[in-house]
Amino acid sequence: MRMTDERSSVRVTAMCGIVGYVGGRPALSIVLDGLRRLEYRGYDSAGVAVVEDGTVLTQKKAGKLANLEKALAEAADPGIAAGPTGIGHTRWATHGGPTDRNAHPHVSQDGNVAVIHNGIIENFSRLRAELEATGVEFASDTDTECAAHLLAGEVRALRESGLADGPELLAEGMRRTVRRLEGAFTLLAIDVRVPDAVVAARRNSPLVVGRGNGENFLASDVSAFIEYTRDAIELGQDQVVLITPAGIEITGFDGSPQEGKEFHIDWDASAAEKGGYDYFMLKEIAEQPQAIADTLLGRLSDRGEIVLDEVRLTDQDLRDVDKIFIIACGTSYNAGMVAKYAIEHWVRLPCEVELASEFRYRDPILDRSTLVIVISQSGETMDTLMALRHAKEQKARVLAICNTNGSTIPRESDAVLYTHGGPEIAVASTKAFLTQLVACYLIGLHLAQVRGVMYADEVAAVVEKLQSTPDSLRGLLDSMEDVRALGRDLKTASTVLFIGRHVGYPVALEGALKLKELAYMHAEGFAAGELKHGPIALIDQGTPVVCVVPSPAGRGVMRDKVVSNIQEVRARGARTIVIAEEGDDDVAAFADHLIRVPATPTLLAPLMTTVPLQILACEIASARGHDVDQPRNLAKSVTVE
Repeated sequence: MRMTDERSSVRVTAMCGIVGYVGGRPALSIVLDGLRRLEYRGYDSAGVAVVEDGTVLTQKKAGKLANLEKALAEAADPGIAAGPTGIGHTRWATHGGPTDRNAHPHVSQDGNVAVIHNGIIENFSRLRAELEATGVEFASDTDTECAAHLLAGEVRALRESGLADGPELLAEGMRRTVRRLEGAFTLLAIDVRVPDAVVAARRNSPLVVGRGNGENFLASDVSAFIEYTRDAIELGQDQVVLITPAGIEITGFDGSPQEGKEFHIDWDASAAEKGGYDYFMLKEIAEQPQAIADTLLGRLSDRGEIVLDEVRLTDQDLRDVDKIFIIACGTSYNAGMVAKYAIEHWVRLPCEVELASEFRYRDPILDRSTLVIVISQSGETMDTLMALRHAKEQKARVLAICNTNGSTIPRESDAVLYTHGGPEIAVASTKAFLTQLVACYLIGLHLAQVRGVMYADEVAAVVEKLQSTPDSLRGLLDSMEDVRALGRDLKTASTVLFIGRHVGYPVALEGALKLKELAYMHAEGFAAGELKHGPIALIDQGTPVVCVVPSPAGRGVMRDKVVSNIQEVRARGARTIVIAEEGDDDVAAFADHLIRVPATPTLLAPLMTTVPLQILACEIASARGHDVDQPRNLAKSVTVE
């Protein structure tokens, strides 16, 4: 179920779909075909731009590709169908809602340059202000449009100075532009004055080159061009690539000649969509380091303050809060349970976690001083939406954590933090859970800072720990082969139990939920201290018990309690599967199977300890012959009560 080493060289993030083409065939048909192959990634708008006869011709529409294709057919512009150079984009909205005007491509004010973009430009507000001060008028709410205007200005200045000409003019303009950008981005651009070239730049966001014969391709995913070529080049960090029909030129942002990593694609289009993985869920598990990094992008201001996406609450509103409710369903509920520990520790306010489906039926006590945090991946979860509306009726303030820009829950909330995790194709949530955890941590830190409980440097120290998580997580994911083998060994188990304390308890619940969802087997998560109050009766000879062990650093007493619980179940015949941090050697004596995770501060530990449980559930389900991506009876977004 793992990718080969060659395949693992292509790590993609399931966010916006990007396609570029230059060659002897009509670009539009190739670009649209590539966008269709990227539809599995999820998106909320689509658009194309083609260079033809000294003009950039564009068409873009909110909604699915069918809307774009209909608009193209109605426009009946022969130029856009014939041009040999083009770019296309399917957008997952970040800055600016999913509307026609915010769809990509974005065109410079002079009409010469069209740009598409995957990622987030962190300093776009400052750049936009600078551009507007020079008379540039913006036609969208996006961060991407800044890049179009900047690139057009750089190209114009280069042409006037005579420093560059032809395709190199466009490449140098892109290099000068990206040196002004902060954040994560893949940018593709075309220019009417350089009709036989597409230029692109990559920083912290995927980009692959397809090498053809008299034609070349660019895409965020090899599946976009696999029908036309299987020879590809993976770009490195901070590289600019210029493609023309005759060749491919790669440079650094500083202009130095560089090379990409060439490889041959030996898998079919179906496998290409999954990045070479057997299941979308495995691909999404592997994407979690990047998803966390994307969630954290731009969240810490120059003054060390946490930045939310949309805030219609004043700092005084947040200072007036005297109680917090977290409302969610399923996996999001488990994320909320972790958040309770962090928020109460950092903010020093009482925090309750509620199932959305139960919340409004128990007549909760809410008022203007209550902050309700609602968590939903889709932003359309009906139980959560109805709970939100009930909270608003009671005059409570509502802050949403969501992955889908422009969805109902963010629109009806007073403040929003988008996770920017990209779409999940697999029904069982993986990266949504981890990005929701990160979002909850950020909200807790924001509240603590606004209320004067934590200073900016203290907040920055926690954010720094969070920012180191992706690298630690990549190392953990590379060490999971023993967990996969264990999953195959457990395929005949009739039940699996999970125990944990403190933040390990919701991790146990999430591990059990994943096993129920995927493997259709009995699985339960318990607070470890509750074993002796009844659940220990379930232990029989050989019963697998997954034990989430807290770090011995900081909360050693709690760790010792869990070790005692492990001894209790082991004495009754349990098969203990112990998740413990690196360096905790004493716990090995009580583990039949020991899974090591990187040492992490206690409150942040679920970002590590959850991942082996995702892989374990996936492997057990696969070994039992189940459809991992589409479990029976389940839907990705539950839009009924």
